[in-house]
Parts: sequence; C-alpha cells; structure tokens
Amino acid sequence: MTELGTRLREAREANGYSLDDLQNMTKIQKRYLMGIEEGNYEMMPGKFYVRAFIKQYAEAVGLDPERIFEEYPNDIPVTNAADLPELSRVQSRKPVSESSSKVLNIIPKILVALFVIGAVFVVWYLLPKQFGNDNAGTENDQEESVDYSESPEVQQPDNEDGETDESNDTAGGSEDGSDSEGNEEEAEEPAEQPSQEITVANVSGKETTYDLKNTEDLNLDISASGDTWIGVYNSKDEQLFSQMMKNGDSQSFDLSADGEAFIIVGNAPATTIKVNDEQINYEVSAAEVVRQDIIIRRSAQE
Repeated sequence: MTELGTRLREAREANGYSLDDLQNMTKIQKRYLMGIEEGNYEMMPGKFYVRAFIKQYAEAVGLDPERIFEEYPNDIPVTNAADLPELSRVQSRKPVSESSSKVLNIIPKILVALFVIGAVFVVWYLLPKQFGNDNAGTENDQEESVDYSESPEVQQPDNEDGETDESNDTAGGSEDGSDSEGNEEEAEEPAEQPSQEITVANVSGKETTYDLKNTEDLNLDISASGDTWIGVYNSKDEQLFSQMMKNGDSQSFDLSADGEAFIIVGNAPATTIKVNDEQINYEVSAAEVVRQDIIIRRSAQE
C-alpha cells in the first residue's frame, strides 16, 4: 500500500464511508477504489483514468485534489501526453543534402532565364506582326471610304410606319430589361449552407464517439437534473472541468479552436449534453451502463 492509498483510506474511514458508499457517491467501481488504496494501478483502464479516479476519490472524502497531487507526485502516474518529448518533431527532421541545396539554388536562375527568353521572343516575333496588321487595316479603311456628301438623301419612312417601328423597339426593350432584372435577382440569392450533423462513429463498451459535421463551432452545454460527476478534457488530455454537479447546475465550454472534447459522465440519466444547442442521445442504455464516456470530434470541412 502506498502513502497516498493510506491517506485516502484514512480519510474515508474518518468520514464513516465504506467502499460501497464511496462507489455509490462517485460511480467508480469498487475494485478500482480498492486498487487506488492499495496502489495497484495495473487493473485501471489507463493512466488517464487513474488521475481522474484519484481526484474524484479525494473530493468525495473532503480532501483537496490539487494538494494531494503535489504531496504524492511519485504515487500518481503521469499521463501519456506529459511523457512525450517536446523535441520529437525537431529530431525527426532530416538534414538537407548539399546536392539538393545546390539544385534549389539553380532553379530560380533557370526560371529567370526562361522569362527573359520569352520576353525577347514576344518583342522580336509578335510585335512586328501586330504593327503590320494595323497598317494594312488602315490602308484598307482609306480605300473603302466613300464620300457621301453628294449621295441622294435617304427617304424617311411614313409617320405611321415609323411610329410602329418605334413602339416595337420600345416594347422589345422593356421585355429585355425585365428579363435581365429577373436574372440579376436570381443570381443574387445566396446558396443555402448545409445544416449541422451529429452522427455516431463508434460504440465500444461504455464509450461512444460522435462525428460533428458542417460546422466550425464546438460549444458544449452540460446540465444536471440530479447528482452526477462530470469531467471534461480536450484533445491534449488537459482537464477543463472535474467535479460533482447537483440538480439544476450547468456548465458551458467552447472547444471550437480545439475541435475535440472528451466527457466523463458519472450518472447518465441525470446529465444532459448539448452540442451547439443540439442535444445528443446516449447510444448505450443507462440501464446497462450508468457511467458513460463521450468523445465528440469535429470533422474537417469539405
């Protein structure tokens, strides 16, 4: 038994709680509570759960979890996220060879040379042809020009015919105008955006994974209609919230920038979860598993 386990067991006994009482309060299985007191973490589902269970145990017996973590750091396992070396990405980069560096330096020079050659070709080949076509067109225009000063006057149509033509032109113009206005109004109508979708991606035991599509937001609203323990974590296993909620309590979280949320629900029938104001349904029956783990992942926009 570790010093941490002894401290927690003494606090439980001082409050007059049995392991069965503590199981009903925290919704943690009795065998896990015994494992915490004995320092046997091998039976736990993972290091992440060990820290969460110890925190919940401490709160239930009236101890400060943060102080417990500070006093017994050697008795509490570290999560996987904290074990990752910060320089792993830097070390994985491969050095660029000298030959590759020389090739990269030559490529800009080749592009500049090609550009200069193309400019010379345009000036030497295309521009003289363009000037020749313009001169030929000018000469043809001069030859085809006719002096109409001595031509007979063109007879104007009768008033009746003229008025009929003008009325027809006016009518045709109004019809064209109305059609163009209608087309402009249709073109200005904005395209409808697809509505948000929440679908079940996977169910494994008491854990359910949901996919969130057609939105860039990830806002959580959690409300309690009875006593329930709630834990909220982001994609980096960073704890955002971890405590018991009473009837009428509610909490809100904005994980839009993160895109993923992990929620531990101690009492599913007494807990309501909404994602962007849309309530999600528990895929696992509360009669089978009272405690449920919910993972919500926002899919990439198509």
